[in-house]
Amino acid sequence: MGVQPTAAVSAGEVLAALSLATDLGTDQPLEHGLRTAVLCSRLAAAAGGDDDLQADAYHLGLLHSIGCTSDAHEAAAAYGDDRPVRSDFATIDSGRPNEVMAFLWRRTAESRAPHVVAFAGAVLSGPRRARSGLTAHCEVGQRFAVRLGLPDGVRDALWHVFERWDGKGLPRGIAGAQIPQVARLLHLARDADVHWRLGGARRVRAAFETRRAGAYDPELADLAHSELPRSLEALDEQPAWDAAMEARPAQPSALAGDALDEACRVIGEFADLKSVFTLGHSPAVAELAEAAAWRLGLAQADVVVVRRAGLVHDVGRVAVSTGVWEKPAPLTTGEWERVRLHPYFGERVLARCGGLANVGAVAARHHERLDGSGYHRGAAAGELALGARVLAAADACQAMTEPRPHRPALTPQAAAAELDRDVVAGRLDGDAVAAVLQAAGVRAGAAPRAFPSGLTAREVEVLRLVARGHSNKAIAAQLHLSPKTVGHHVGHVYAKAGVSTRAAAALFAVEHGLLGQ
Repeated sequence: MGVQPTAAVSAGEVLAALSLATDLGTDQPLEHGLRTAVLCSRLAAAAGGDDDLQADAYHLGLLHSIGCTSDAHEAAAAYGDDRPVRSDFATIDSGRPNEVMAFLWRRTAESRAPHVVAFAGAVLSGPRRARSGLTAHCEVGQRFAVRLGLPDGVRDALWHVFERWDGKGLPRGIAGAQIPQVARLLHLARDADVHWRLGGARRVRAAFETRRAGAYDPELADLAHSELPRSLEALDEQPAWDAAMEARPAQPSALAGDALDEACRVIGEFADLKSVFTLGHSPAVAELAEAAAWRLGLAQADVVVVRRAGLVHDVGRVAVSTGVWEKPAPLTTGEWERVRLHPYFGERVLARCGGLANVGAVAARHHERLDGSGYHRGAAAGELALGARVLAAADACQAMTEPRPHRPALTPQAAAAELDRDVVAGRLDGDAVAAVLQAAGVRAGAAPRAFPSGLTAREVEVLRLVARGHSNKAIAAQLHLSPKTVGHHVGHVYAKAGVSTRAAAALFAVEHGLLGQ
């Protein structure tokens, strides 16, 4: 029996599911984003905001961390693990040097470099590194918001998630009423939920008092001091998902067709940004799985589910440190166990969105194998429908032909040989593998020659390497150019693409299908 077609999907549920994924990516307790959305909208109402402000506050609270995977590569290189850096930073007052120094000391303890060396490097490069990382976070978040159809107020406010009332924030360092009101509301709601978990109402009120006129708008801080502890108490009495669904503003009844595909694609690209080695992976798997599913004669509704499952299958990756995904050496037992859980995390995120339940059920099985040797469930042949078998074969094929930290990309012929061995060993479905290999061969011969935004072929070469995290010096060596020439190319690429950070350039490359060889 094939997979079942996707039911009507609520736009609010899709955005809420994506919010859960951002919690995984920022090492926050699951539902932090949902709770922040509720608090933010309630604070907006208490401040006398109209329906539009309350709606913007809700969506900004829900997706304020949508750019969190944008600089995961750089954060892991500096700190060893990109996720605790984000949750730890959320607890400190970044305007207090002593708290910043203590934060850097804690986080550099996990760096691969000696602790003192890593700490010294973090102190010396701190402002520049922080500005670069937060700029990427904001820029990528804004681009995703546009594609999700979020209102202009949310798109603009995503540039101000890390600003401060006193002007000591990043990335732009603007102050006071120059910061949009909805962003000032977010600063209080987001931090209130963090401090509530760590110390209840007393800690929340202490944060508002000590950061008043520093991190926070003083008038809104006074309002939050009286309003938010009560709201937090009420939230503890109700499931956060239910509270968030009740608080959501009026929305179109459902996402369908291209709009739902685009939302799924955003979820996949959000996950793929986690590592420079997985850029473009999810859309490529979706394309391959869809083409193979047609070749196998699946019904149209089943093909749609398989395609969308391909787009979202790796969302659970964000729950695992980029330091693990980009480790060139063999994984430890603990690291490998964490990797084996990423389909589980993805399944839990997608399961909350009822309209995507069938998509999530297929996506969660992309690492299962017919002989029961896969993960995370160890499901065997009788539990794996044809759609799940196709996705498993497409994911394996695509991953083999992409570079990984421990090996170069396999040639299509070498990947085919590996897949054939898996069929013979009883791990992958023979028909699914045959259809995937046929689809891969057709796709490989269709590379476009005209590039978007007026990019030249050389600039696309440079863009691909920039997206993968290579320095100008490394790019110069690989392309046999001078670093200065590469710098000119990078500048032209950024200008033509309309971006200013590596992460946004990488996202531009993914959006336009420019990462293929």
